[in-house]
Amino acid sequence: MERLDGGSAVPARFSGGIVALGNFDGFHLGHQAVVGRAIARARAEGRPALVATFDPHPVRFFKPDAPPFRLTTLDQRERLFAAAGADAMVVFHFDGALAGLSAEAFVAERLVALLGAAGVVTGEDFTFGRGRSGNAAVLAELAVRHGIVAEAVAPVALDGEPVSSSRIREALQAGDCATAARLLTRPFAIEGAVQHGDKLGRTIGFPTANIDLDRYLRPRYGVYAVRGRMPDGRVLGGAANLGIRPSFDPPKELLEPYFFGDPGDLYGRVIEVELHRWLRPEMKFDGLDALKAQIQHDCDEARTVLG
Repeated sequence: MERLDGGSAVPARFSGGIVALGNFDGFHLGHQAVVGRAIARARAEGRPALVATFDPHPVRFFKPDAPPFRLTTLDQRERLFAAAGADAMVVFHFDGALAGLSAEAFVAERLVALLGAAGVVTGEDFTFGRGRSGNAAVLAELAVRHGIVAEAVAPVALDGEPVSSSRIREALQAGDCATAARLLTRPFAIEGAVQHGDKLGRTIGFPTANIDLDRYLRPRYGVYAVRGRMPDGRVLGGAANLGIRPSFDPPKELLEPYFFGDPGDLYGRVIEVELHRWLRPEMKFDGLDALKAQIQHDCDEARTVLG
């Protein structure tokens, strides 16, 4: 799996491929249908399978002050695309130049000239081009004009409603990890480098790995049953506080997992933490004894959930 710059011509071995095109943030069931269709066509025709995504997300470009909403980082998406069978990920840097391209210029200059695409697959609701002037129907017309084949995949429904990133965000903000996991086909996971903190957890017997939430969507604050993937590939269960730690001053927004077992020295290392179940809201405690007792209870409940 290779990561390619969407502003440059792809290597010759990836030219003539079938391109799945979209934001694919979260890579949920609907996204998987689009990418799966592109990969199936590529394999049937003996062509490379490419997945093209955008970074930053167009919403972040047009509304830089919007609250964090990302469900996946580029690194996470790259791994997910690779697991789905794609040969390469193409990243279109979304800036003023890209936003200013007309729908036709995007097809001609990016898909045809730079990617050398033989075909493109999108979702039926995909929009592109200056002022969102392009959609699946426009793409189909432009594809014919430029000698490539375009295909649009219908939305995937679950429980009678279309699967969407917005629906996943709403579930996570409600603390509904189970619904989010069904739509994603896996638990929602936050990945980041472990930071040095105040190390109070060590003094009370529950050392935590502090991770900044960065541009991720903020799920419901509280304590979660989690699983963490360590740098060496081990997966450890745990309990994590996600929020601002109201018992400590000053408040700081963090994900703080405590893992069952010895994770080793994680400082500066990147780990991925899956949220499996929301257990309770954040609480403020009168003292360390009350805090320790509650953390022990949270760990016992998390072990039961993960068992």
